[in-house]
Amino acid sequence: MRQALLNIGFGNFVAAARVTAIVNPASSPMRRLREEARNDRRLVDATQGRKTRSIIITDSNHVILSGIQAETLSARFAVEEDDHAG
Repeated sequence: MRQALLNIGFGNFVAAARVTAIVNPASSPMRRLREEARNDRRLVDATQGRKTRSIIITDSNHVILSGIQAETLSARFAVEEDDHAG
């Protein structure tokens, strides 16, 4: 059985089945979430030094920063789901 991977940009992938949310990082609660994850050592920075454009939250409560827009990741996630549904 092949596990679906979601391309989160710049050669980085995450297991699509583990993603619980893809959110915009601009709000204050998301900034707090990022800081809490950094303090708890649950933060994965996959931006490759670029600006954070989305935050991915996994079922293991890890927080992943991506340099790709949340809308783009959502579209990629939907395509990945369609590919594995049929």
